[in-house]
Amino acid sequence: MDASVENKMIAIPPGEVTLSDRRTQRSWSVELAPYQLAAFPITQALYAQVTGRRPSTAHGDRLPVEGVSWWDAVRFCNALSRRDGFAPAYHLPANGEDIDWDASADGYRLPTEAEWEHACRADTTGPHYGPLDEIAWYRGNSHERIHDVGGKQPNAWGLHDMLGNVWDWCWDVYDAEVYGTYRVLRGGGWFDEHWSCRASARRRSHPTFRVDDVGFRIARSVAT
Repeated sequence: MDASVENKMIAIPPGEVTLSDRRTQRSWSVELAPYQLAAFPITQALYAQVTGRRPSTAHGDRLPVEGVSWWDAVRFCNALSRRDGFAPAYHLPANGEDIDWDASADGYRLPTEAEWEHACRADTTGPHYGPLDEIAWYRGNSHERIHDVGGKQPNAWGLHDMLGNVWDWCWDVYDAEVYGTYRVLRGGGWFDEHWSCRASARRRSHPTFRVDDVGFRIARSVAT
């Protein structure tokens, strides 16, 4: 799999998605403009090409990069944007704590969790966009290890590994009042049971944490 395939971006149509949180029993709807989302999680090969680093615990060019923090992911987005001639989406101040998202920039960025769920569902309404064993690496079939991207069937919009293999960092703060700066994770990972690999499942982690089942995929805004 060459870098051009690894970085393939899929056009996602506009729509509306209803998000829900089981902990608070809250639900809310979000309207979305069209955008692009990567067909695959960022691989170790692409991450190394852009950053010069290989942070993952398992090693393989086609494996999803893992062991990356939320901050690592946003820095990667800016670095890839500069490499590809796009305006970086994020302004990263020297203090390393505050961040501004320039919504007018055409560079790569993390998806919002609404964008992530809308793209994952691909016009389906159930917990999965297909039979879980056919679309996801999870504890029931992964042999408790990470797998190359693209090894399972994509959803109807051509997106692979939206469920299972690695969790995806999203842009959003999970719940600032309760969890402070913790960011949203979506999708489930190779070590998770089937109930965590659902289109609606939400998890959280501190933006500096690095875990061996957490990676990310990238998005881009589309000029309208």
